[in-house]
Amino acid sequence: MGEESLRKRKGEHSGKEDGQSVQSHEPQTMNLQKQAKLLLFHLQSACVGLISGICMIVGTIIGSGIFVSPKSVLANVGAVGPCLTIWAACGILATLGALCYAELGTMITKSGGEYPYLMEAFGPIPAFLFSWTSLLVTKPSSFAIICLSFAEYASTPFYPGCDPPQVVIKCLAAAAIVIITIVNSLSVKLGSYLQNFLTAAKMIIVTIIIVSGIVLLAQGKTENFEDSFKDSKISVSSIGLAFYNGLWAYDGWNQLNYITEELKNPYRNLPLSIIIGIPLVTVCYVLINISYFTVMTSTELLQSQAVAVTFGDRVLYPASWIVPLFVAFSTIGSANGTCFTAGRLVYVAGREGHMLKVLSYISVKRLTPAPAIIFYGAIAIIYIIPGDIDTLINYFSFAVWIFYGLTTVGLIVMRFTRKELRRPIRIPIIIPVIVTLVSILLVLAPIISAPELAYLYCVLFILSGLIVYVLFVHFKFNWPQKISKPITMHLQMLLEVVPAEEVTE
Repeated sequence: MGEESLRKRKGEHSGKEDGQSVQSHEPQTMNLQKQAKLLLFHLQSACVGLISGICMIVGTIIGSGIFVSPKSVLANVGAVGPCLTIWAACGILATLGALCYAELGTMITKSGGEYPYLMEAFGPIPAFLFSWTSLLVTKPSSFAIICLSFAEYASTPFYPGCDPPQVVIKCLAAAAIVIITIVNSLSVKLGSYLQNFLTAAKMIIVTIIIVSGIVLLAQGKTENFEDSFKDSKISVSSIGLAFYNGLWAYDGWNQLNYITEELKNPYRNLPLSIIIGIPLVTVCYVLINISYFTVMTSTELLQSQAVAVTFGDRVLYPASWIVPLFVAFSTIGSANGTCFTAGRLVYVAGREGHMLKVLSYISVKRLTPAPAIIFYGAIAIIYIIPGDIDTLINYFSFAVWIFYGLTTVGLIVMRFTRKELRRPIRIPIIIPVIVTLVSILLVLAPIISAPELAYLYCVLFILSGLIVYVLFVHFKFNWPQKISKPITMHLQMLLEVVPAEEVTE
């Protein structure tokens, strides 16, 4: 009886003023909140071993990039030799970056990717700018790029001999975003099952392309590799833009440290998974590009609307329909995976008071981060309206490598300022130095050699986060809270969401 009356009193006097009335009327809400938090941050099994870690790296990285970026990489360097070199160099850079993140992930075992690392190294302002940029630029633009890639490959077979209309591509991409958003908002299980199926489909098409290429090489199809560095156009700007497109295909190399706490023997398996997994992806990417060049000259590859579809038409006819189908599966799988893990950064930033609280809430009935997923989907649809894939990739890569570089600088800084932190994995300091220098080159080279307004807009947008931070986080003006509280309350009731409670582990 005493417990029951206490519960009633809590219901009567709980913090309705902060718009969280839903949670005070649900008898099982606290338990559901704990389940939601555990679900969100422990989607991976608590016993992920070495093989599972490698599979996660390979499955996360391989997606739409390898079917979209080959044309853009080649367009920037102009010849087969430099193109293949760029693909290999991107794999090496991704491996070095992942090793830096392995040290950070085992040293600071908090969720949220770069956010807690920047918080520990430099304080709240860089961490806020990262969450601000990720929430409104890098994550939604990544989602949009993948769905545009899906739309291109899905629509190409219906327009033989010509490019699909842009309105068709963009409408199909928007439809894909809406469907993925709905699926992941309604059910974590459904999203997980869908991801498993699409990952299997992804590996099937990669295997088909690589094996076909090896067979063609064995048959002597090597004429396109003769004088492979002839007519190359190498400059600081072209190499930087080629790296942008190549590294887009490797995006996801920093994901494994998100589940450091779920790895078996992470201090052994984390670096081993990286050292095995990313070079394996690199070999796959180089072999896929070699396969493309066995049947297409540089000119033909650049003229192709969908490179893998052209490859399938020339190699697998009359079964060429397999390629666009499975490439569409692969790209939609990458989009689903992006959406599936969308809530981690939002939750951590919301808990620190750096984002709207409602974006870190969890559905009471379905245990999904519905507000964050719906928000990502809405912003991604806005990005596909004016943008094309190459512009979005450059915009995304420029923004994301600013923070990758800042994070590796933080690793170097903490070697001197946070010596007391335990470092189960300690990499040679030359590795973060190399990654930092390359990050600086990647950010500055396109601006210096071929300045475009898009880069300026990106920098201004990132810096505009300072104004938001000062007004709404540092000074905590009352009027935004007065506006946001009723909005939060109505969104809670509409979506039936509650804050994910902190669970002591």
